[in-house]
Amino acid sequence: MSEKKGILKAAGILGSATILSRVMGMVRDVVVARLFGAGMVTDAFFAAFQIPNMLRRFFAEGALTAAFVPTFSETLVQEGEERARELANLCFTLLTIVVSLITLLGILFSPLIIKLMFPGFMAVPGKFELTVLLNRVMFPYLFFISLVALCMGILNTVRHFFTPAISTVFLNIAMILAALLLRPFFQYPITALAVGVLLGGLIQLLLQLPVLWSKGFPIRPQFGLNDKKVRKIALLMLPATLGVGVYYLNITVGNILASLLPQGSVSYLYYAQRLFEFPQGVFTVSIAQAVLPAMSRQAAEGDLEAMKDSLNYGVRLTLFVTIPALVGLAVCAVPLMTMLFMGGQFDYSMAQQSARALVYYSAGLSCVALVRVLAPAFYALKDTKTPVITAFISFVLNLGFSLWLMGPLKHGGLALASSLSALGNMLLLFWLLRRKTGLLGGRRMLRTALSAVAASLPMGLVAWWMTGLLDWSLSGHKLLKAAGLSGVVLSALLTYGLFSRLFRSEEASEFLGLVKKKLRR
Repeated sequence: MSEKKGILKAAGILGSATILSRVMGMVRDVVVARLFGAGMVTDAFFAAFQIPNMLRRFFAEGALTAAFVPTFSETLVQEGEERARELANLCFTLLTIVVSLITLLGILFSPLIIKLMFPGFMAVPGKFELTVLLNRVMFPYLFFISLVALCMGILNTVRHFFTPAISTVFLNIAMILAALLLRPFFQYPITALAVGVLLGGLIQLLLQLPVLWSKGFPIRPQFGLNDKKVRKIALLMLPATLGVGVYYLNITVGNILASLLPQGSVSYLYYAQRLFEFPQGVFTVSIAQAVLPAMSRQAAEGDLEAMKDSLNYGVRLTLFVTIPALVGLAVCAVPLMTMLFMGGQFDYSMAQQSARALVYYSAGLSCVALVRVLAPAFYALKDTKTPVITAFISFVLNLGFSLWLMGPLKHGGLALASSLSALGNMLLLFWLLRRKTGLLGGRRMLRTALSAVAASLPMGLVAWWMTGLLDWSLSGHKLLKAAGLSGVVLSALLTYGLFSRLFRSEEASEFLGLVKKKLRR
């Protein structure tokens, strides 16, 4: 199997598993919106969850994956499975110790962390105290999910993608069941949701371990801080923390500033982020996770041209799926918010405010997605400095744009600032990677982008016309809204597919070929 077919197949497996996970995530958010709305308690929960979640993305899914996967791949290719197994056990043991310490410190200093990150909460009676309580309950989630990220890195490297991708389904199930069943047992009912997060993290870890065993990598305690490979990973992780996690750092800055805006702003941004990250989780993360092991193997073998070819393919796939996704999210922002979340404690005005943030977030969808694909290319080449430089510039851009735009646009300005900083980060990564490796096949990428834009414009017009046929402000009529939005999505997909074929898109042909193979099976 060629690397391109391997990447497409892996992305398909990851995407299929992640679709189920994201659907369950949407169900979870619908439950949260209906039960708790958008106000003080949801602001407190989303803010408290933001902290361990941010650390997870920085250290676990971001820095750890970027540092561990290339080194583990290199070890597996050059030194064999026995040495790779030893490295996996060493890293698991060390990570357990380090993350345990971080978790304990996070619980202990939770009041100080909340005070620094969400200063606006101090002005609302009870809001600060509730946020501290929820943060302390959820902080151990960081421990479980960091170990899950390491297990995922091992499994993805040995080309097993399904279990890591599907494990988040159980986090969502745990949160849904906890919210529905445990609310009466707590003074603050939303505490049940925090307990669900903790249980979900534990279940995710327990799912990975038997699969690792079946793949020949049973996890056992093993100590060896002086191991050269462990030191190498640790050194790579330090700069990679900022390099890979800059997008989430920008989101965190947005939430800090949102705490200074009118109540509900943190919640509006959260609901918008959840819909914004749906195509990211289904497509972009799947492509990035499939491309990174391939690039790491090719870099370890010294085949730079093959690595650039894999990167080019990953970029083109990303453009093909994210450009229509951003158009669809922007056009359907209000219908999506009203159909999914409106009801119970979540009213139409809340849906409109959340939709406003989604429109601004969606403008940066392709940029955020490309950063996810481009940054790991530097780590595959053992370059950890360049992403740090671009990340710092992006962070400064985000802060500047946020302070400038939050006055006139409120929480919408914070979402737009995130998109603008992602654009800057993406352009810098492209330019610097081209300088480092030579030509990247930019003409093919540009052709894919132009084709996707041209096919997305009629798709957007069809979706805009169809969404105007229903009054989305009306409460109830859920079946009618669901049928209407389903019709919009189906028509938009068919329109995009038709025009992509008319423009002879390579990626459209490859996706169609993959679907045909699946149907034959």
